[in-house]
Amino acid sequence: MILIPAVDLKQGQCVRLREGRADAVTVFSEDPVAMGRQWAAQGAERLHVVDLDGAFEKGPRHFEVVEKIVRSLTIPVQVGGGLRDLDTVQRYLDVGVAQVILGTMALKKSKMAAEACRRFPGRIIIGLDARDNRVAVEGWTEISASDPLDLAQRFEGWGVSAVIFTDIRRDGTQRGPAVRSTQRLARALSVPVIAAGGIVTLADVQKMSRLEKDGVVGVITGRAIYSGSLRLPEALAWLRKHTAPTAPAGVNIL
Repeated sequence: MILIPAVDLKQGQCVRLREGRADAVTVFSEDPVAMGRQWAAQGAERLHVVDLDGAFEKGPRHFEVVEKIVRSLTIPVQVGGGLRDLDTVQRYLDVGVAQVILGTMALKKSKMAAEACRRFPGRIIIGLDARDNRVAVEGWTEISASDPLDLAQRFEGWGVSAVIFTDIRRDGTQRGPAVRSTQRLARALSVPVIAAGGIVTLADVQKMSRLEKDGVVGVITGRAIYSGSLRLPEALAWLRKHTAPTAPAGVNIL
């Protein structure tokens, strides 16, 4: 299992939202590229980047920033937010993004998302963001009637590399991770799951590591490493010592 730092982009800054609310923003840096370098220098093996403005405005708004981040690092970068068509997917992959994360497209344009998986094998991750066990889309502004488990089981047949599961009510709140709902999803799927939301301390990382046997291969962290409640080098060292050194076949995480 690996720990993946998050760099969330809004108006050119590195921020974190609380419960997915655009009006609940904390700015942590005005230099997202430097933040990516910082986490890589501390030992991160992968970086998670989200274009929040792109998610809310339904199209990429930080492409140039993402490109700079990718070109400044030697670790893989996964990117989500505002991907609504195949041309955008292609554009990100062409500049070196390791994998793109499809959320709204997967739910609202399922044929196009399935085509993306076929056209770009091993390069597509599905992002499932849920509030009260219902999938949220359009930058978390719309709550659908869909259960994340039902959707995830449909998506895994497309050949996705992994599923990122985020409990919105915990994201950015530091209330602790959604262990039960993450475990429920991971146990039902054959593709790897990456968990996001609610990490506060090393103890939370250790708690999530117990889900490795269920198919959880990674945990995304944001506010905790920015606020200092979680020290990234310490957490990485603990995971390397106590969890499997490589990810299961089918997801290029390491």
